[in-house]
Amino acid sequence: MIQGMFGDRGQLFFEIELISVNRFNLPVDAMLDTGFTGFMAINKQDLDALNWQFIREQELLTAQGESLFEIYSGKILLDEQEYEIPVFAGDEITEVLLGSEWLKILPLVVNYQAGILTLG
Repeated sequence: MIQGMFGDRGQLFFEIELISVNRFNLPVDAMLDTGFTGFMAINKQDLDALNWQFIREQELLTAQGESLFEIYSGKILLDEQEYEIPVFAGDEITEVLLGSEWLKILPLVVNYQAGILTLG
């Protein structure tokens, strides 16, 4: 189970590590976005150092309408466990996003009043 942090506007953040092809781990704060139904989304520029393998392109419906995303095979470390997941990459993504797909395999506990935020 990992402890999360609440953002200034109530966002839910978790520290994860992105694992590059050469096994370099890059710690990042990722925001949980339950409106995103995949595992993870990232800005295309952040992919340069990771060298993740491109899989395909796919259109997704976003709040701004339909957008074309590139999908990569990425590796992350979450709660000391390594996961290989499909990662959506786009130009308009400003935060590393964790999507609601994680909630199918990991329990989420959120209690703003008590300051409790855990995943896993």
